[in-house]
Amino acid sequence: MPDEGSRCVLRLYNPQEHRPPGLIRPGSLVAVVPTVRQISDDEHRAFVREQPWVSFLQTPAWAKVKSEWRAESLGWYDGGRLVGAALVLYRKLPKLSRYLAYLPEGPVLDWGQPDLRDALEDWLTPMTEHLRSQGAFGVRIGPPVVTRRWSAEQVKAGIADDGVRRLTEIAPLARSSTGARVVQQLEALGWRRQVAEGGFAAGQPQYTFVIPLVDDDGARRSEDDVVAGMNQLWRRNIRKAEKAGVTVSPGTAEDLKAFHDLYVHTARRDHFTPRPLAYFQTMYDALGAEDPGRIGLWLAHHEGDLVAATIGVRVGRHAWYSYGASSTDKRDVRGSNAVQWAMIRDAIAHGADVYDLRGITDTLDADDPHVGLIQFKAGTGGQAVETVGEWDLPLNRALYRGFELYLRRRSLVPRRAR
Repeated sequence: MPDEGSRCVLRLYNPQEHRPPGLIRPGSLVAVVPTVRQISDDEHRAFVREQPWVSFLQTPAWAKVKSEWRAESLGWYDGGRLVGAALVLYRKLPKLSRYLAYLPEGPVLDWGQPDLRDALEDWLTPMTEHLRSQGAFGVRIGPPVVTRRWSAEQVKAGIADDGVRRLTEIAPLARSSTGARVVQQLEALGWRRQVAEGGFAAGQPQYTFVIPLVDDDGARRSEDDVVAGMNQLWRRNIRKAEKAGVTVSPGTAEDLKAFHDLYVHTARRDHFTPRPLAYFQTMYDALGAEDPGRIGLWLAHHEGDLVAATIGVRVGRHAWYSYGASSTDKRDVRGSNAVQWAMIRDAIAHGADVYDLRGITDTLDADDPHVGLIQFKAGTGGQAVETVGEWDLPLNRALYRGFELYLRRRSLVPRRAR
């Protein structure tokens, strides 16, 4: 085993400890030399293609979507071999050339390595020193590492139990020792957990809902398997949409205007601020240019009327539901269920391991207006997932405190990277 002065860690990757993203094939033994430098978009894209999955927020194309941020791709090198990567988005302080460096759902590292303490320090320190040299006063990361999971049945039981208010009050279906170690070591290294009520943080959600498309033994689940796992209401609504004549078809860039019109309608009904059409056009063009199969638009029609529409993303073996819209009229034909089922079937057909319904809150209070979201997603029979969340490291404490005060005074948070 190398001595401490070599600053090199030997590790054996355990695929049972940490599912993708994974940088190392099971059983491989590698030496990690923690050097970090800027990489080109082409190098970054090549690295992403080699991984089982990487968050779409950590792809080079996402920098084009977030054009109001300065962006940079970083690479971790073991000698001359690229073994980790990150997309960094720099948010500028008003009137100062200093930045918050944000890595949404990144960096992409092997978070499951056994000697986590030494690995974290060795891998994160050169990153933060590089970001400091680029004018960063603070760093925010979002390691894509699971800490706990709950089954749909547990979620349903929790909502029905008057004594339960939060998901975290229920004993989880599974705990991740990797996730626990990441939390412990980030705290030990001085990183600060970003906590927001209900699980929606300033950047990306800490709680999501996913449908595993591979079982615990590694066998792929069929469409029939997935449907069998859904609750009775979901199965009935899928059948109802089919009998009503709802048709779901993939869209093109020309259909984004129709999607956006329905999305604005949904925003007014559900009381949220919609993104402009130009945002979705940029997202569609940027992600599609990087990989033709990366982004898809799905349209559900009934008798010529658009009743539901969604945008989905796929990177490697991970598929996401990203944005959705539905009509208030004709809700009884269940277009939202129909379009989700079409996206799930597409994920299965393309060999995805996971269909990710994205963010939920952690509320199980039946009187909370947010509980309807988790009820809808839990009906798919999947799992609620908690990750380690987002963490900040102040590099200049005075500027970081000023930044926090600036946000509080204006009731602002860093804009969501989704």
